[in-house]
Amino acid sequence: MFNPFYCLFEYSAHDNYTLQINPHSGINPEHLGYFKFIGRVVGLAIFHRRFLDSFFIGAFYKMILKKKVALHDMEGVDAEVYRNLQWTLDNDITDAIYETFSVEDEVFGEKVTIDLKPGGRDVEVTNDNKKEWVELVTEWRIQKRVDEQFTAFVTGFHELIPADLINVFDERELELLIGGISDIDVEDWVKNTDYRGYEEKDPVIQNFWKLIRTWDSEQKSRLLQFATGTSRIPVNGFKDLQGSDGPRRFTIEKAQDETALPKSHTCFNRLDLPPYKTFDALREKLTWAVEETMGFGQE
Repeated sequence: MFNPFYCLFEYSAHDNYTLQINPHSGINPEHLGYFKFIGRVVGLAIFHRRFLDSFFIGAFYKMILKKKVALHDMEGVDAEVYRNLQWTLDNDITDAIYETFSVEDEVFGEKVTIDLKPGGRDVEVTNDNKKEWVELVTEWRIQKRVDEQFTAFVTGFHELIPADLINVFDERELELLIGGISDIDVEDWVKNTDYRGYEEKDPVIQNFWKLIRTWDSEQKSRLLQFATGTSRIPVNGFKDLQGSDGPRRFTIEKAQDETALPKSHTCFNRLDLPPYKTFDALREKLTWAVEETMGFGQE
């Protein structure tokens, strides 16, 4: 039922093993019934403490928890749209972007225009209102575009798992609750890691891997979530790790500010790691980033 061949789900923009709802699942006239059934299956698995061999984009777990999706969640849905929206926020768009508060979508082979707010197709995007536009595009692209399917899924899910019980978790904990904790081979991870600005023999890199070897399975899975966007490892190990533009090895890049927390770029499976001078400093900063930032250290 999770196989993209059946058109209910599709692979994320990030890789070919993380799933998102297919906005065109309506090609199957019974799709909403299937989504409700799938919601029941996921709920039943949690109820009986069984793990499913399926992993979803981070935004999907946030939607289950009724959390607002944000721009960084777009990475897993459409990496190109994410980059374009981020560029819009970071730059002066005068005479550069000619958009309105509307989007085009394809419904059963026909192009349709959808207003992001009442009368949106007649409202031009400017520097003054671009933040609102980015938020509305993000919400539509991730959530509203698949609202029917998700509503059916979550209706079935809550038949087994009440909302007030599941809301004690954050989205990363919910992923581990549904998909389980992977058995991560640290030596395979080390062997398939690239470095930029560092060499493997550098003290901070030695300390990094020393720390990871002391972590339990859940901590290692959380680090993988933080750096790549999912706790799932490809069947053939880290050598098959995928980025938004195809195969992309895990990379540790040197960051300059020793007082800053590590930062991740999930589209590129990259961790920006400052050159902390001691093992204790590295442990404190990396643990804080992985356990507490919840997306603020991610791009």
